[in-house]
Amino acid sequence: MKVTEHINKSKSTLFSFEILPPIKGRSINSIYESIDPLIEFNPSFINVTYHREEFIYKTKELGFLEKVSVRKRPGTVGICSAIINKYKIDAVPHLICGGFTKEETENALIDLQYLGIDNVLALRGDPVKTERDFVPKISGHAYAVDLVKQINNVNQGNLLDTESVDDFEFCIGVAGYPEKHIESPNLEMDLINLKSKIDAGADYIVTQLFYDNSKFFEFKNKCKELGINVPIIPGLKPISTLNQIKSIPKTFNIDLPFELCDMLYKAKDDNEVNQIGIEWCIKQSKDLMKSGVPCLHYYTMGKSESVKKILKNVF
Repeated sequence: MKVTEHINKSKSTLFSFEILPPIKGRSINSIYESIDPLIEFNPSFINVTYHREEFIYKTKELGFLEKVSVRKRPGTVGICSAIINKYKIDAVPHLICGGFTKEETENALIDLQYLGIDNVLALRGDPVKTERDFVPKISGHAYAVDLVKQINNVNQGNLLDTESVDDFEFCIGVAGYPEKHIESPNLEMDLINLKSKIDAGADYIVTQLFYDNSKFFEFKNKCKELGINVPIIPGLKPISTLNQIKSIPKTFNIDLPFELCDMLYKAKDDNEVNQIGIEWCIKQSKDLMKSGVPCLHYYTMGKSESVKKILKNVF
């Protein structure tokens, strides 16, 4: 079932979450271990992130360096198929621009359609660690809006080789940033870019994490003013360590409320920090649910116990 169908059929706020593919060498059981504790709360869908390839440099003869691609995690197609088969829950694979040509993207869509997966989250993706800025693959997409356009073209039966098909009906999700994307000069420009993704065929929005609900409500109102009327799903992640006070704002370009920081800095250790993070996220969740959001989406980062404690108090 499509994400938008889940939303349209529900009279109450849904629950979903996101998982990370296991690192190279670990089995699918590591995925199941992170999913199992949350199944009792009846998630409507599970997002599976995609981590693009990384590179290392090997020294060759005469001191020359060879750039070698290293794949650290498995792809999302197989993981999504395993999730659907085991749990009978819809899985949403992330499709990214980075590291893919248009042909490779189309091949991924063909594989997903063959497996009965009809949801995708279209993202540009991050630069690889060895690059300062995002660099698309030759014959790839530089922006998420172009990826959305390609998926929408496939939905309309138009493949790159001009072959006409009728069986593709992907529900397309995109990312939204209540406090703007880190590379955007301002929130207004970021919202214009978001509107272009909706106009290109995106069906719903999942937001970057945030810790001040007023930022989300302001974002939602500005989206409405721009004519963005698709469902907007807030993304949440509980803080678990004191170090995240520095790393989260730097990584995601977001502000942490003073009240939250004050409590975290007064915590005795990371166990107390984790509990504060859980309680803050419970408060956020209840407030968002009261406002009528269609779904609460949690970033588990492979650790589900904190999210389970939150869900027990929210659903």
